[in-house]
Amino acid sequence: MNGGVSRSQGTHDRRHGLRLRRLGIDTHQEPVIYMRSDCHVCRAEGFTSHARVQVTSAGYSIIATLNQINSDLLKDGEASLSESGWRLLGAGEGDPIAVNHPPPVLSLGRLRAKVFGQRFKDHELAEIVRDIVAGRYTDIELSSFVTVCAARDLDRDETTGLTRAMIDAGESLRWDRSPVVDKHSVGGLPGNRTTPIVVAIAAACGLTMPKTSSRAITSPAGTADTMETMAPVDLDIQSMRRVVEREGGCVVWGGAVRLSPADDVLIRIERALDIDSEGQLVASVISKKVAAGSTHIILDIPVGPTAKVRGQEAAEGLARSLVETAAAFGVHARVMATDGRQPVGRGIGPALEARDVLAVLQVAPGAPQDLRERATLLAGALLELAGAAGAGAGQAVAAEALAEGRAWAKFQRICEAQGGMREPPVAAHCRPVIALRTGQVAAIDNRRLAKVAKLAGAPIAKAAGVELHARLGARVEAGDRLFTVHAESPGELAYSLDYVAVNKDILELAEP
Repeated sequence: MNGGVSRSQGTHDRRHGLRLRRLGIDTHQEPVIYMRSDCHVCRAEGFTSHARVQVTSAGYSIIATLNQINSDLLKDGEASLSESGWRLLGAGEGDPIAVNHPPPVLSLGRLRAKVFGQRFKDHELAEIVRDIVAGRYTDIELSSFVTVCAARDLDRDETTGLTRAMIDAGESLRWDRSPVVDKHSVGGLPGNRTTPIVVAIAAACGLTMPKTSSRAITSPAGTADTMETMAPVDLDIQSMRRVVEREGGCVVWGGAVRLSPADDVLIRIERALDIDSEGQLVASVISKKVAAGSTHIILDIPVGPTAKVRGQEAAEGLARSLVETAAAFGVHARVMATDGRQPVGRGIGPALEARDVLAVLQVAPGAPQDLRERATLLAGALLELAGAAGAGAGQAVAAEALAEGRAWAKFQRICEAQGGMREPPVAAHCRPVIALRTGQVAAIDNRRLAKVAKLAGAPIAKAAGVELHARLGARVEAGDRLFTVHAESPGELAYSLDYVAVNKDILELAEP
């Protein structure tokens, strides 16, 4: 998250203090402090709106962005924090705080040197990442770091150095068993929710798979969002370890266990800028796997014209970087380039994707076969890499674990160990989008289809999203359903359908 808490070494003059009042303002991940513009502290310190300030309470400090209030929402001598600020500082209603200028951020000079063509050294990257995790960088400064890493490509040594810095800035897990396996997709493909299935298969086959997953930032669902509709995911490290030791696997939210915490901050900025440089992507993926104690990982790279990786050459370059960086930390990695031309499964959005996952695990007659095939392919590769299946036999072993019900039984036990299994919610409002003419589905725009799901409310509205009915190569008749939009409110449904109305070629139909 964009902020960290630290133990303050100094004391402050209580005459210059303020008392906290809770206003209940949500600023997502950014800590914000609210103060009156005529506040004596603002005037004495020369604070202006949007300044970065250090907030201290009971010996702990955070860095927050100042917003000023020109009304009686706060009384004289009062200040407030955004909800993320309350959580980080651990303060309570009425607690006294001190607000001061933060110490200078010296690592910003390293960014300027990179802008002019100098390479990052390992100790410089470590300093930058520590400052990022501590919340000392503004969003503008974070954007500068993300941009310079994209414009001045990180070389292999810099990528390894950034990976190491991201690992060292957070918690790390170690296990008393080996191998410890993991799987990761570089993303960009709606509905590609193979992870819960792969975890269930791997654990059912005797492997250890402590899976930490992300929430969506600008996509319709992250693995943690989907899993949360089936079981709790906000586990701390101790709870996560208990689940893994009991069942061999888990699917939890990585933000709750602080593995490579700089990654959550950088991903938020990268996606807002629509910049995803190779060096940072590699450092993001490998740092989290190493921090989780993984020894063997399968990396899925979907390749397609509207996926994140759009061509074979780019996929091969990314694959080399991932494998070589993993090897630098003693991790065995294997990359699989998969078809990224269309969504995987039928559902796009947390609950809809969860229903696909459950259908595959339960071996339901109507389960999406493409999701089943991709999940068993990746699980099979993981079994082979970890020595739990012979060369070329992994997918068959994985498919057998599904067919025999062992994966489904294991998944239920994992959910119960994480706090209890849940039923994914169902949207109150649905509307089909129909084909206006007869034709064959020639192309599907993954990005715009994902936007339809987001405009319908996903991932915040867990039941919202898109259900896909037509796949590449399928013949559709005029009046057939192409996809159905699901929403939790009429307003969100209408908002999404307005976008569909001006983007009629999300599914491109060719003459039959």
